[in-house]
Amino acid sequence: MLSHISSSLSHTSSTTTALLFSSTAKSLRPKLPFYPFHFPIQQKRHRCMAASIDSVANDLKKQRLQGTKNVKLNIEELNWDNSFVHELPGDPRTDSIPRQVLHACYTKVLPSVPVNNPQLVAWSESVAELLELDPKEFERPDFPLIFSGASPLVGAIPYAQNYGGHQFGTWAGQLGDGRAITLGEILNSKSQRWELQLKGAGKTPYSRFADGLAVLRSSIREFLCSEAMHGLGIPTTRALCLVTTGKGVMRDMFYDGNPKDEPGAIVCRVAQSFLRFGSYQLHASRGKKDFEIVRALADYTIRYHFPHLENMTRNESISCNTDEEDNSAVDLTSNKYAAWAVEVAERTASMIARWQDVGFTHGVMNTDNMSMLGLTIDYGPFGFLDASDPSYTPNTTDLPGRRYCFANQPDVGLWNIAQFTSALSTAELLNDKEADYAMERYGNKFMDDYQDIMTRKLGLAKYNKKLIGELLKNMAIDKVDYTNFFRSLSNIKADPTIPEDQLLDPLKAVLLDIGMERKEAWTSWVKSYIQELSTTGVSDEERKVSMNSVNPKYILRNYLCQSAIDAAEQGDFGEVRQLLKVMRFPFDEQPDMEKYARLPPAWANRPGVCMLSCSS
Repeated sequence: MLSHISSSLSHTSSTTTALLFSSTAKSLRPKLPFYPFHFPIQQKRHRCMAASIDSVANDLKKQRLQGTKNVKLNIEELNWDNSFVHELPGDPRTDSIPRQVLHACYTKVLPSVPVNNPQLVAWSESVAELLELDPKEFERPDFPLIFSGASPLVGAIPYAQNYGGHQFGTWAGQLGDGRAITLGEILNSKSQRWELQLKGAGKTPYSRFADGLAVLRSSIREFLCSEAMHGLGIPTTRALCLVTTGKGVMRDMFYDGNPKDEPGAIVCRVAQSFLRFGSYQLHASRGKKDFEIVRALADYTIRYHFPHLENMTRNESISCNTDEEDNSAVDLTSNKYAAWAVEVAERTASMIARWQDVGFTHGVMNTDNMSMLGLTIDYGPFGFLDASDPSYTPNTTDLPGRRYCFANQPDVGLWNIAQFTSALSTAELLNDKEADYAMERYGNKFMDDYQDIMTRKLGLAKYNKKLIGELLKNMAIDKVDYTNFFRSLSNIKADPTIPEDQLLDPLKAVLLDIGMERKEAWTSWVKSYIQELSTTGVSDEERKVSMNSVNPKYILRNYLCQSAIDAAEQGDFGEVRQLLKVMRFPFDEQPDMEKYARLPPAWANRPGVCMLSCSS
């Protein structure tokens, strides 16, 4: 079980506590410390070289420059590869009748969403650059027909992926792409592989009792957040375009027995791969006859997405002791699956550390929503912190237990990695020591990344556990705006001679309605902060530039999404497009865009704005 907020806040032990896993787990593994008001675990450092996770950050930086300006293709010239359907076992049936699909990684299925004069709502030219798609293609009159799935793409082989997963801690069995249909994979001139997927394109065998469709409000949120997260530098799936279908979709938004017709829409999602933890879990759960599918899927994943693990040698020195008191070792060069599991764990830890950095809460961290590549995937009831509240969850379904609240995300990531490594162990690709080591590396990577992030957010020279812990406590007590507070912090001067009654002046806009006792607490903290800053030797101007480069001014607040949705449902797509532009450069000042950095208005707390269900 994940720890509750109250016990986490009071936790000061320097020892680990146990985290219980599902009945399929091979062993108990250490629990990651709670979202860091404290860092109680001092992780042991191993004398080894890790499979590189830093390459992920470099890849993100390169994405901005990946488009080759000399290569501009029209839609018909896209280079389809379709390795997934060519190299992995598929369903012999191609119908969309809901059913259990056995011994198969996918089902070939065509988009079937009904359309009536579909309209292009928004598009991302930076994603088009990744595909080397000419931006003029967005102007084609048949573009909405093509990317609604109504007109087939020559060379594509559409399919729905088969996977399972744990939902809210319980094994759910087969899930699969119930309303997402992958068109296939495109190779650009640099041999980079990109999957294109239509979300809301109609029924598949995995739709169960649903209709396979999506509505405009959820599609706008997914489209904007995919691109906003990329702007923040967080690993994420991307979005090429968003189109309306021209048809209504019946939804009961508030689950109150009053369904209504909403505009239908489709997002074209783009990622190197849409494989997720549940892709491997499902086949591992079905017995020995499907273990070879787990191996084939793992081999496929490593071949195309982790090729550096294919030809490791002992000269790379990535063998390491699992414990300083234990001479046994995990040799990652002798088992590529172990090296792969470690890298998946580290990528996941790095991604979640970045979520905590910007106050992002996913809302549905089920194992079927965890990307194999460490990408943020499946934007349902997500939310960014407005008020600093560790217990915040944007998911109405999650409200009773708050399993997926902001504070619990690091622990849930660890729990999910445990389910992934358990599946690999069940399929005999890992042994227990290798699985345990992947878990340990998750903890190390999260701790290292989070401490580095918080150090840079505060403009410090080194990590200061006490100072940062006190800050996060103060922010939670007074429910200060998470994003605006960190942005305002760069205005503080490293001058110990500032009069005490002026210390809080740079934070006046974010420390609202606090009493005398809380003012004293904040004044005491600012004094300690200034003292720490004065030892760095960095000028106020230089530090401000550095801090503003990591503390965003603009985030995709729920009320901003809702304003864009309200306009779009009336046929005005201008606000969606404006938000897309603003969120591309969240760290920049952007003159005349100040309104997008304001605190949420009172109406933003109404039902349906900040608490959106994941059924859409």
